Amino acid sequence: MSLSQFMGAANAHYYATRDPLGAGGDFTTAPEISQMFGELVGLWGADLWDRAGRPDVAWVELGPGRGTLAADASRAMAKAGLTPSIHLVETSPTLRTAQAERVAGATWHDAVDTLPADRPLIVVANEFFDALPIRQLLRGADSWRERLVACQDLLFLPIAGPPVPDAVIPAPLRDAPPGSVLEISPASVAVIRQLARRLAAQGGALLVIDYGHEGPALGDTFQAVRGHAPANPYDAPGEQDLTAHVDFTTLAAAAQTEGAVAWGPVEQGEWLIRLGIDARAAALARTTPERGDAIAADRVRLVNDMGALFKVLGVTAPGWPRPAGF
Repeated sequence: MSLSQFMGAANAHYYATRDPLGAGGDFTTAPEISQMFGELVGLWGADLWDRAGRPDVAWVELGPGRGTLAADASRAMAKAGLTPSIHLVETSPTLRTAQAERVAGATWHDAVDTLPADRPLIVVANEFFDALPIRQLLRGADSWRERLVACQDLLFLPIAGPPVPDAVIPAPLRDAPPGSVLEISPASVAVIRQLARRLAAQGGALLVIDYGHEGPALGDTFQAVRGHAPANPYDAPGEQDLTAHVDFTTLAAAAQTEGAVAWGPVEQGEWLIRLGIDARAAALARTTPERGDAIAADRVRLVNDMGALFKVLGVTAPGWPRPAGF
Protein backbone atom coordinates (compact mmCIF):
# COMPACT_ATOMS: atom_id res chain seq x y z
CA MET A 1 0.00 0.00 0.00
CA SER A 2 1.03 3.62 -0.35
CA LEU A 3 2.44 5.44 2.66
CA SER A 4 -0.63 7.68 2.47
CA GLN A 5 -2.96 4.69 2.88
CA PHE A 6 -0.86 3.29 5.73
CA MET A 7 -0.77 6.60 7.61
CA GLY A 8 -4.45 7.32 7.05
CA ALA A 9 -5.62 3.91 8.28
CA ALA A 10 -3.27 3.88 11.27
CA ASN A 11 -4.26 7.36 12.46
CA ALA A 12 -7.97 6.70 11.94
CA HIS A 13 -7.78 3.76 14.37
CA TYR A 14 -5.44 5.57 16.75
CA TYR A 15 -7.62 8.65 17.26
CA ALA A 16 -10.88 6.69 17.34
CA THR A 17 -9.82 4.51 20.26
CA ARG A 18 -8.15 6.78 22.84
CA ASP A 19 -7.44 10.19 24.30
CA PRO A 20 -3.79 10.63 23.25
CA LEU A 21 -3.17 13.91 25.08
CA GLY A 22 -1.50 14.82 28.34
CA ALA A 23 0.89 13.12 30.75
CA GLY A 24 -0.93 9.81 30.47
CA GLY A 25 -1.05 9.91 26.67
CA ASP A 26 1.50 10.24 23.92
CA PHE A 27 1.92 13.99 23.40
CA THR A 28 0.94 17.44 24.70
CA THR A 29 -0.32 20.28 22.48
CA ALA A 30 -0.06 24.03 23.08
CA PRO A 31 -3.60 24.44 24.50
CA GLU A 32 -2.80 21.77 27.12
CA ILE A 33 0.37 23.62 28.15
CA SER A 34 -1.32 26.89 29.12
CA GLN A 35 -4.66 28.65 28.97
CA MET A 36 -2.80 31.61 27.47
CA PHE A 37 -2.63 29.88 24.10
CA GLY A 38 -6.37 29.32 23.68
CA GLU A 39 -7.21 32.72 25.13
CA LEU A 40 -5.00 34.51 22.61
CA VAL A 41 -6.46 32.46 19.75
CA GLY A 42 -9.94 33.46 20.92
CA LEU A 43 -8.99 37.13 21.16
CA TRP A 44 -7.42 36.89 17.70
CA GLY A 45 -10.80 35.77 16.37
CA ALA A 46 -12.75 38.36 18.34
CA ASP A 47 -10.50 41.18 17.13
CA LEU A 48 -10.93 40.10 13.51
CA TRP A 49 -14.70 39.77 13.95
CA ASP A 50 -14.87 43.25 15.46
CA ARG A 51 -12.91 44.86 12.64
CA ALA A 52 -14.98 42.96 10.04
CA GLY A 53 -18.13 44.70 11.32
CA ARG A 54 -19.29 42.15 13.93
CA PRO A 55 -21.16 39.78 11.61
CA ASP A 56 -23.01 36.68 12.82
CA VAL A 57 -20.20 34.08 12.63
CA ALA A 58 -19.67 30.41 13.43
CA TRP A 59 -16.55 29.32 15.32
CA VAL A 60 -15.05 26.11 13.94
CA GLU A 61 -12.20 23.97 15.20
CA LEU A 62 -10.68 21.10 13.24
CA GLY A 63 -9.42 18.20 15.35
CA PRO A 64 -10.16 19.93 18.67
CA GLY A 65 -8.51 17.37 20.97
CA ARG A 66 -10.10 17.49 24.41
CA GLY A 67 -11.83 20.80 23.67
CA THR A 68 -9.36 22.77 25.78
CA LEU A 69 -8.58 25.36 23.11
CA ALA A 70 -12.27 25.84 22.27
CA ALA A 71 -13.13 26.31 25.95
CA ASP A 72 -10.34 28.84 26.59
CA ALA A 73 -11.04 30.67 23.32
CA SER A 74 -14.78 30.84 24.05
CA ARG A 75 -14.17 32.35 27.48
CA ALA A 76 -11.88 35.03 26.03
CA MET A 77 -14.20 35.77 23.11
CA ALA A 78 -17.18 36.22 25.42
CA LYS A 79 -15.31 38.91 27.36
CA ALA A 80 -14.80 40.71 24.04
CA GLY A 81 -18.50 40.46 23.17
CA LEU A 82 -18.34 37.51 20.76
CA THR A 83 -20.46 34.43 21.56
CA PRO A 84 -20.63 32.46 18.29
CA SER A 85 -22.09 29.03 17.70
CA ILE A 86 -19.33 26.42 18.20
CA HIS A 87 -18.74 23.72 15.59
CA LEU A 88 -16.19 20.93 16.15
CA VAL A 89 -14.97 18.72 13.30
CA GLU A 90 -14.17 15.47 15.10
CA THR A 91 -14.72 11.78 14.26
CA SER A 92 -13.39 10.17 17.46
CA PRO A 93 -16.16 9.12 19.89
CA THR A 94 -13.65 9.19 22.75
CA LEU A 95 -12.57 12.75 22.05
CA ARG A 96 -16.13 13.93 21.40
CA THR A 97 -16.99 12.83 24.93
CA ALA A 98 -14.07 14.83 26.34
CA GLN A 99 -15.03 17.86 24.25
CA ALA A 100 -18.64 17.75 25.43
CA GLU A 101 -17.43 18.09 29.03
CA ARG A 102 -15.60 21.32 28.23
CA VAL A 103 -17.62 22.99 25.47
CA ALA A 104 -21.34 23.36 26.17
CA GLY A 105 -23.72 23.54 23.24
CA ALA A 106 -21.24 22.56 20.55
CA THR A 107 -22.28 20.95 17.27
CA TRP A 108 -20.14 18.10 15.95
CA HIS A 109 -19.28 17.34 12.34
CA ASP A 110 -17.54 14.38 10.71
CA ALA A 111 -16.12 16.62 7.95
CA VAL A 112 -16.13 20.22 6.79
CA ASP A 113 -18.90 19.53 4.25
CA THR A 114 -21.65 20.00 6.84
CA LEU A 115 -20.39 23.24 8.40
CA PRO A 116 -22.85 26.17 8.29
CA ALA A 117 -23.17 27.69 4.83
CA ASP A 118 -25.19 30.77 5.79
CA ARG A 119 -22.63 32.87 7.67
CA PRO A 120 -18.90 33.65 7.87
CA LEU A 121 -16.69 31.01 9.47
CA ILE A 122 -13.76 31.55 11.80
CA VAL A 123 -11.83 28.29 11.60
CA VAL A 124 -8.94 27.14 13.81
CA ALA A 125 -6.72 24.18 12.94
CA ASN A 126 -4.12 23.63 15.67
CA GLU A 127 -1.95 20.56 15.05
CA PHE A 128 -4.48 19.22 12.57
CA PHE A 129 -2.73 19.18 9.21
CA ASP A 130 0.38 17.36 10.52
CA ALA A 131 -1.73 14.22 11.10
CA LEU A 132 -3.20 14.11 7.58
CA PRO A 133 -1.74 11.45 5.26
CA ILE A 134 1.31 12.21 3.16
CA ARG A 135 2.93 10.69 0.10
CA GLN A 136 6.72 10.30 0.03
CA LEU A 137 8.62 10.47 -3.25
CA LEU A 138 12.17 9.09 -3.27
CA ARG A 139 14.94 10.08 -5.65
CA GLY A 140 16.59 6.96 -7.03
CA ALA A 141 19.59 6.61 -9.30
CA ASP A 142 17.61 7.38 -12.45
CA SER A 143 14.09 8.42 -11.40
CA TRP A 144 11.74 9.48 -8.62
CA ARG A 145 9.71 6.68 -7.05
CA GLU A 146 6.83 6.61 -4.58
CA ARG A 147 7.44 5.07 -1.17
CA LEU A 148 5.17 2.12 -0.43
CA VAL A 149 4.66 0.10 2.75
CA ALA A 150 4.94 -3.69 2.61
CA CYS A 151 4.11 -6.31 5.23
CA GLN A 152 6.61 -9.11 5.78
CA ASP A 153 6.26 -11.63 8.62
CA LEU A 154 3.82 -9.29 10.38
CA LEU A 155 6.32 -6.43 10.14
CA PHE A 156 5.59 -3.28 8.15
CA LEU A 157 8.53 -2.02 6.10
CA PRO A 158 9.03 0.93 3.71
CA ILE A 159 9.97 0.01 0.14
CA ALA A 160 10.54 1.88 -3.12
CA GLY A 161 7.59 1.64 -5.48
CA PRO A 162 7.06 2.48 -9.15
CA PRO A 163 8.49 5.56 -10.86
CA VAL A 164 6.45 8.75 -10.85
CA PRO A 165 6.31 11.35 -13.66
CA ASP A 166 8.75 14.23 -13.40
CA ALA A 167 5.81 16.62 -13.57
CA VAL A 168 4.88 15.59 -10.01
CA ILE A 169 8.18 16.98 -8.70
CA PRO A 170 8.68 20.77 -8.37
CA ALA A 171 11.10 21.87 -11.07
CA PRO A 172 13.84 23.12 -8.67
CA LEU A 173 13.98 19.69 -6.99
CA ARG A 174 13.87 17.32 -9.96
CA ASP A 175 17.65 16.93 -10.15
CA ALA A 176 18.11 16.39 -6.40
CA PRO A 177 20.76 13.82 -5.45
CA PRO A 178 19.82 10.15 -5.06
CA GLY A 179 18.34 9.41 -1.64
CA SER A 180 16.41 12.69 -1.47
CA VAL A 181 12.86 12.56 -0.12
CA LEU A 182 9.98 14.85 -1.10
CA GLU A 183 6.75 14.83 0.91
CA ILE A 184 3.40 15.96 -0.46
CA SER A 185 -0.04 15.86 1.15
CA PRO A 186 -2.94 15.83 -1.33
CA ALA A 187 -5.31 15.36 1.62
CA SER A 188 -4.13 18.62 3.20
CA VAL A 189 -4.46 20.50 -0.07
CA ALA A 190 -8.01 19.18 -0.55
CA VAL A 191 -9.09 20.29 2.93
CA ILE A 192 -7.64 23.79 2.73
CA ARG A 193 -9.04 24.35 -0.76
CA GLN A 194 -12.49 23.33 0.45
CA LEU A 195 -12.25 25.71 3.39
CA ALA A 196 -10.89 28.53 1.23
CA ARG A 197 -13.84 28.15 -1.15
CA ARG A 198 -16.16 28.47 1.84
CA LEU A 199 -14.39 31.61 3.06
CA ALA A 200 -14.41 33.20 -0.38
CA ALA A 201 -18.16 32.57 -0.65
CA GLN A 202 -19.27 33.17 2.96
CA GLY A 203 -16.60 35.38 4.52
CA GLY A 204 -14.43 34.61 7.51
CA ALA A 205 -10.94 33.39 8.28
CA LEU A 206 -8.82 30.30 8.88
CA LEU A 207 -5.94 30.02 11.35
CA VAL A 208 -3.48 27.14 10.84
CA ILE A 209 -0.95 26.44 13.63
CA ASP A 210 1.38 23.50 13.21
CA TYR A 211 4.98 22.40 12.98
CA GLY A 212 6.49 22.60 9.53
CA HIS A 213 8.38 24.64 6.97
CA GLU A 214 8.09 26.87 3.95
CA GLY A 215 8.54 24.70 0.86
CA PRO A 216 9.29 23.21 -1.47
CA ALA A 217 11.79 21.36 0.68
CA LEU A 218 13.40 17.96 0.81
CA GLY A 219 13.58 15.67 3.84
CA ASP A 220 11.93 12.73 5.54
CA THR A 221 9.78 14.10 8.38
CA PHE A 222 7.44 11.10 8.76
CA GLN A 223 7.52 10.32 12.47
CA ALA A 224 5.78 8.64 15.36
CA VAL A 225 5.51 9.47 19.04
CA ARG A 226 4.45 7.12 21.80
CA GLY A 227 4.57 7.88 25.50
CA HIS A 228 6.10 11.31 24.77
CA ALA A 229 9.10 9.70 23.04
CA PRO A 230 10.02 9.15 19.37
CA ALA A 231 9.10 5.75 17.98
CA ASN A 232 9.50 3.78 14.74
CA PRO A 233 6.55 4.94 12.60
CA TYR A 234 6.23 1.50 10.98
CA ASP A 235 5.83 -0.32 14.31
CA ALA A 236 2.43 -1.04 15.86
CA PRO A 237 0.23 0.80 13.34
CA GLY A 238 -2.80 2.31 15.01
CA GLU A 239 -1.15 2.35 18.44
CA GLN A 240 0.94 5.52 18.08
CA ASP A 241 0.57 9.00 16.64
CA LEU A 242 1.86 9.40 13.07
CA THR A 243 2.66 12.88 11.77
CA ALA A 244 4.73 14.80 9.22
CA HIS A 245 5.83 18.41 8.91
CA VAL A 246 3.40 20.77 7.20
CA ASP A 247 4.39 22.58 3.99
CA PHE A 248 2.96 26.03 4.66
CA THR A 249 3.89 27.38 1.23
CA THR A 250 1.75 24.72 -0.44
CA LEU A 251 -1.18 25.37 1.91
CA ALA A 252 -1.04 29.13 1.28
CA ALA A 253 -0.90 28.64 -2.50
CA ALA A 254 -3.81 26.18 -2.39
CA ALA A 255 -5.95 28.68 -0.46
CA GLN A 256 -5.13 31.44 -2.91
CA THR A 257 -6.20 29.31 -5.89
CA GLU A 258 -9.73 29.37 -4.43
CA GLY A 259 -9.82 33.15 -4.16
CA ALA A 260 -8.87 33.52 -0.48
CA VAL A 261 -6.07 35.73 0.88
CA ALA A 262 -3.09 34.13 2.67
CA TRP A 263 -1.07 35.78 5.44
CA GLY A 264 2.28 34.48 6.67
CA PRO A 265 3.41 32.05 7.75
CA VAL A 266 5.09 33.52 10.81
CA GLU A 267 6.76 31.68 13.66
CA GLN A 268 4.46 30.80 16.55
CA GLY A 269 6.69 32.54 19.08
CA GLU A 270 6.66 35.83 17.21
CA TRP A 271 2.92 35.55 16.56
CA LEU A 272 2.15 35.03 20.26
CA ILE A 273 4.36 37.97 21.24
CA ARG A 274 2.56 40.21 18.74
CA LEU A 275 -0.78 39.13 20.21
CA GLY A 276 0.34 40.03 23.73
CA ILE A 277 1.36 36.82 25.49
CA ASP A 278 3.79 38.72 27.71
CA ALA A 279 1.04 41.02 29.00
CA ARG A 280 -1.26 38.04 29.56
CA ALA A 281 1.46 36.11 31.43
CA ALA A 282 2.12 39.12 33.65
CA ALA A 283 -1.60 39.50 34.41
CA LEU A 284 -1.95 35.82 35.33
CA ALA A 285 1.12 36.02 37.56
CA ARG A 286 -0.36 39.00 39.41
CA THR A 287 -3.64 37.14 39.92
CA THR A 288 -1.99 33.88 41.05
CA PRO A 289 1.49 34.81 42.30
CA GLU A 290 2.05 31.29 43.65
CA ARG A 291 2.01 30.10 40.02
CA GLY A 292 4.39 32.78 38.75
CA ASP A 293 7.27 30.39 38.00
CA ALA A 294 4.97 27.89 36.27
CA ILE A 295 3.39 30.62 34.14
CA ALA A 296 6.83 31.88 33.11
CA ALA A 297 7.89 28.33 32.21
CA ASP A 298 4.76 27.84 30.12
CA ARG A 299 5.45 31.07 28.30
CA VAL A 300 9.01 29.92 27.51
CA ARG A 301 7.73 26.61 26.21
CA LEU A 302 5.18 28.23 23.88
CA VAL A 303 7.38 31.09 22.65
CA ASN A 304 10.91 29.70 22.74
CA ASP A 305 10.80 25.90 22.77
CA MET A 306 7.98 25.58 20.22
CA GLY A 307 8.29 29.06 18.80
CA ALA A 308 10.47 28.51 15.73
CA LEU A 309 9.43 25.02 14.64
CA PHE A 310 5.71 25.85 14.86
CA LYS A 311 4.35 28.25 12.24
CA VAL A 312 1.10 30.19 11.94
CA LEU A 313 -0.73 30.76 8.66
CA GLY A 314 -3.73 33.04 8.27
CA VAL A 315 -6.31 32.81 5.48
CA THR A 316 -9.09 35.36 5.06
CA ALA A 317 -11.98 36.02 2.74
CA PRO A 318 -11.40 38.77 0.18
CA GLY A 319 -12.17 42.14 1.72
CA TRP A 320 -11.75 40.97 5.31
CA PRO A 321 -9.24 42.88 7.49
CA ARG A 322 -5.62 41.87 7.90
CA PRO A 323 -5.59 39.44 10.85
CA ALA A 324 -3.59 40.34 13.96
CA GLY A 325 -0.09 38.92 14.24
CA PHE A 326 0.73 38.96 10.51
